[in-house]
Amino acid sequence: MKNIQTWLDEYAVCHQNPTNKKIHWICVPLIVWSLFALLSVIRLPILDGPPVPANAATLMLAVFTLYYLVLSWRLALGVLVLVAAMLWLGEQLAAALGIAVWLLALIVFVLAWIGQFIGHHYEGKRPALFDDLRFLLIGPLWCTAHLYQRLGWKY
Repeated sequence: MKNIQTWLDEYAVCHQNPTNKKIHWICVPLIVWSLFALLSVIRLPILDGPPVPANAATLMLAVFTLYYLVLSWRLALGVLVLVAAMLWLGEQLAAALGIAVWLLALIVFVLAWIGQFIGHHYEGKRPALFDDLRFLLIGPLWCTAHLYQRLGWKY
């Protein structure tokens, strides 16, 4: 099994262009937020109950967190905190705009993916996920790892 640094290094190969990097810094978190926001409307009544609302987003976050814990507990914790913050902020934004969260999430999801492909046009390389779908899970870790580096934190 690859370690976290190997995954991050392989992901970075397709993300060298400064414009593509900036686009990814914006679009990867937006895709993560929109995916979780969309999945949060799918209730799982069998598991529903306090203290955690059971929906598809909660289940997916649990699975992702377990995978991330295997790679890096520090990054797993960071992604968990960032996703929770993004979901809360998304709900606040949707309420302020007077729009359903799922609709806002759907719009953001489509626009962010368009942004990703524009970034790869500048890069001149196809997205890493075309080589391995697991890179869909590595993108959020890549962004979080860069944030940690800027803050001087280990990952």
